[in-house]
Amino acid sequence: MANASFAAALRESALDLLAIHRRAPRIVRYIADLQKWLLSQAALALHFERKLNPSCSPLTAANLAKFLVENHIASHNTAVSHLKEMAHYKLLEPVETTDRRANPLQASAYAESLIRQWFEGHLRSLDGMDAGDRYRRSQEDETILYRAQPRIARRLFNDPDWYSPPESIALFARSESGSNILHDLMSRVPLAPILGERTWVGDVSARLIAAEYVISRSHAGRLLAAAQNQGLLGWEASQMSGDCWIFAKFVLDYRRWQATKFSVISEVCASIQ
Repeated sequence: MANASFAAALRESALDLLAIHRRAPRIVRYIADLQKWLLSQAALALHFERKLNPSCSPLTAANLAKFLVENHIASHNTAVSHLKEMAHYKLLEPVETTDRRANPLQASAYAESLIRQWFEGHLRSLDGMDAGDRYRRSQEDETILYRAQPRIARRLFNDPDWYSPPESIALFARSESGSNILHDLMSRVPLAPILGERTWVGDVSARLIAAEYVISRSHAGRLLAAAQNQGLLGWEASQMSGDCWIFAKFVLDYRRWQATKFSVISEVCASIQ
């Protein structure tokens, strides 16, 4: 939070995340909800751990459920349902096995490419803050992703600063496509220090958001109205369209929440030789 380059790094990261949405809008819309994001990261962690070490537990509904013991992110039934949805979106595929009771799964090549884009986008942003070489190292050694992602997922899955964000962030992060909308709004915030309680971010409306993030206009409208009622954002005009402002504390809540994730990624990468 104190690093002078963090705001710029965060904007770059938000734009990278939105680029992943444009690459796979249906998939990103589905997992742009914090609970589904956490379950997806947990599933990939099991996949990569077994990819590196075949003696590790396979990706199954029962093993995924073990991630839920400590913080009750989701129920066992929710975990089972989520794996089915990930398979539906071609993110997971069955593994051949002689044990018909296990039904193990593995990440598809497509899923691996998406999580690599997510991971290396964060590395580029971190490198921009301290002139590091994380991204170059990852490009030269593909196994860095396999080793880092499970550690990142396990730490974030058990970090209340990440999985239980402030109410302002939770409003978006726990709704369909909400994280995409949140990143969009925050990518518009000027890099100059925020003076006063408001910062202007340009044209925002339910119509534009619905078109961009493949959701209904009514859902987009309800989300923006709820944010307005909480004083998180507002408009120059009387209707919810046109030039929009964001409350300064909302921006700080987002930056602090994201700083938790960036810190974890940075620390994990520093531990990998």
